[in-house]
Amino acid sequence: MKMLQYDFHIHSCLSPCGDDDMTPGNIVGMAALKGLDVIAVTDHNSCKNCPAVLHFANEFGILAIPGMEICTSEEVHAVCLFPELSKAMEFDAYVEKKLIPFPNKVEIFGNQLIYNKDDEQDGTVDNLLINSTEISFDGLFELVRSYGGVMFPAHLDKNANSLLSNLGFVPPDSRFTAAEVRDRNRLPELVKKNPYLENCLILTNSDAHQLGDIKEQGLTMQAIEKSAEGIIAALLKGRSVN
Repeated sequence: MKMLQYDFHIHSCLSPCGDDDMTPGNIVGMAALKGLDVIAVTDHNSCKNCPAVLHFANEFGILAIPGMEICTSEEVHAVCLFPELSKAMEFDAYVEKKLIPFPNKVEIFGNQLIYNKDDEQDGTVDNLLINSTEISFDGLFELVRSYGGVMFPAHLDKNANSLLSNLGFVPPDSRFTAAEVRDRNRLPELVKKNPYLENCLILTNSDAHQLGDIKEQGLTMQAIEKSAEGIIAALLKGRSVN
């Protein structure tokens, strides 16, 4: 088993809430400086900076998993990770059609910048990416699995855009096997109120919007191998990999 320093929830300059300095090259470079083994850049409702991220990860010797933070029709945020770039981009195309169209107002929400493998701006996204999609949380796990990926609800202990804040409970037919919390001190309280979480692998990511916020070394996770497939397999096993 491999013990891996991870951060699976990072926003690039493609997310309107992300700093313009959060370019793919800068993100991967900072992750390398902080000694992380594996990262995922998970922009709101888009994977369009994943190609550049994976390019720089290969240059720096870090594993990068292509991902997205989706906003469901209930405005619940969930992190989606994929075994390969092609599957992520297929999912990106699907989500783009399901995103409720509303023009981004840069002066209010921020830039939505696409970068290329030279770490140079190569385009923008016109519709606001932090909008909700027409995709329900119910069935999201199965949808992501159909692309070979894995989904877990983001920042369960956040007062907005989390599964618990927006729905108030874990749906009884849920199938997710991992979940994210920001403050692990709140975990006993969350598990007591939501016993479903007892069998989930609990992750703590940075949800970084600035370079300095990318997670420091500390919490690790186990995987059979340092690969996207190995990480996804570990997340699908849930708590048994702790």
